[in-house]
Amino acid sequence: MKRTLHFVLIALFLVTGASAQTTKLHPNCNLNGEGLAIEGYDPVTYFGGKAVEGSKEYTYTIDGATYRFTNARNRDLFKASPARYQPQYGGWCAYAMGSSGEKVDIDPKTFKIVDGKLYLFYNKFFNNTLKSWNKDEAHLKPTADANWMKQNNK
Repeated sequence: MKRTLHFVLIALFLVTGASAQTTKLHPNCNLNGEGLAIEGYDPVTYFGGKAVEGSKEYTYTIDGATYRFTNARNRDLFKASPARYQPQYGGWCAYAMGSSGEKVDIDPKTFKIVDGKLYLFYNKFFNNTLKSWNKDEAHLKPTADANWMKQNNK
């Protein structure tokens, strides 16, 4: 009996310990099948005006999303202040979030920095949604914010 209780306690400890160490995946992140955010692009480089692919050598995982960086400096900047660099709307297309509230994939090379925040856009098959966003940003941005809040408060 003592042995059984001992075994149960050890098993319970292992299960709860393992679950405490796993990274919680944010359900609203636009990730590839491997948990890679922004298709591997370095979120810090956007703030310098360029979309640059990160390296497998420099990564950081937060809320189940793995970000890649071009160098250790960018990784460390991100680690110190992730919310400053993470894309808005979980990395989904900002235009789609504003126009319909849908989660639509993005082209990581199509982006805009607005008030110090990173917005990503769909740009495929002659449909660059950044152009549409720019035509009606004053209306689309608050609508996208409201749609995103609605989806995350369910």
